[in-house]
Amino acid sequence: MNRTKLVSVAKKLVAPGKGILAADESSGTIKKRLDSINVPSTQRNRRDWRELLFATKGIGEFISGVILFDETIRQKAKSGTPFPKLLRLRGIIPGIKVDKGVHPLVGFPQEKVTEGLDGLRERLEEYVKLGVGFTKWRAVITVGRGIPTQACIDANAHALARFAALSQEAGLVPIVEPEVLMEGKHTITRHEHATAQTLKAVFAELKKYRVLLGGMLLKPSMVASGLAAAQQVSPEVVARATIRTFRTTVPSAVPGIMFLSGGLTPEDATVNLNALNSIGKQPWELSYSFGRALQGEALKTWGGEQVNVAAAQEEFYRRAQLVSAGRSGRLRD
Repeated sequence: MNRTKLVSVAKKLVAPGKGILAADESSGTIKKRLDSINVPSTQRNRRDWRELLFATKGIGEFISGVILFDETIRQKAKSGTPFPKLLRLRGIIPGIKVDKGVHPLVGFPQEKVTEGLDGLRERLEEYVKLGVGFTKWRAVITVGRGIPTQACIDANAHALARFAALSQEAGLVPIVEPEVLMEGKHTITRHEHATAQTLKAVFAELKKYRVLLGGMLLKPSMVASGLAAAQQVSPEVVARATIRTFRTTVPSAVPGIMFLSGGLTPEDATVNLNALNSIGKQPWELSYSFGRALQGEALKTWGGEQVNVAAAQEEFYRRAQLVSAGRSGRLRD
């Protein structure tokens, strides 16, 4: 493990004004996205959509890294350039989702555990050869009646820590993603409690497995009311609750927190990020790792039509520029 390299890459990923594009949708998820615009989920269409994003002129101003799916990392642009190389040429670090998805946690109805540790060391060796600089593993924590249980949190924290340790062994910066879902009717107080409970367990496991905190990044949800909650709170309340929670659970040695959008609209995700960065200086960089919140508007504009590529790229660039402004707390400047 090259500690200096890990720290250097982590800092590049949280460079001022920049964040990460999550383009690591699984086969099922990308099909849903393409179904929403009535475009068949063929290998060619998936490649064309991702190339549209990656080839957008000037996107390196706002995007420091892109998380890829296993299929995508092996694909090439129409020019024949492999996607990892295409990104590197734009000053963007390619990354890879390495988990195998969520599965039912035996004995715990409604709760999930993420799998994929078997064979991970060998897969990481291959991904290094393919040119990636970082990895990502997503755990899912659901808030509901009687859940999350400590057993579910502990199982996922353990997997996240082992993933992180293996990634650093391979020379790759791990992005640890314990997503406390925003889906549901829960209050922001419930979400704050579940988030604190989860993060405490995750960092206890990371310490146990000797993960270098300066060479990793955290990708969590913002602390917020459930998306279906009767009472929604303002971005300022979300920001205060999030910072309050993270101040007591996330060590200052972590270089950056890359917030996920978690089902929020592009506008809400951007405004919330701006509120977080308007509070004042924090021990960590407060950045973004958005999927739908960066891609959604461009996807609708594209509609699977080549004639719409330029317009879709303009939408993608515009949203990335706005999110970057939110990442700097200057959205209204």
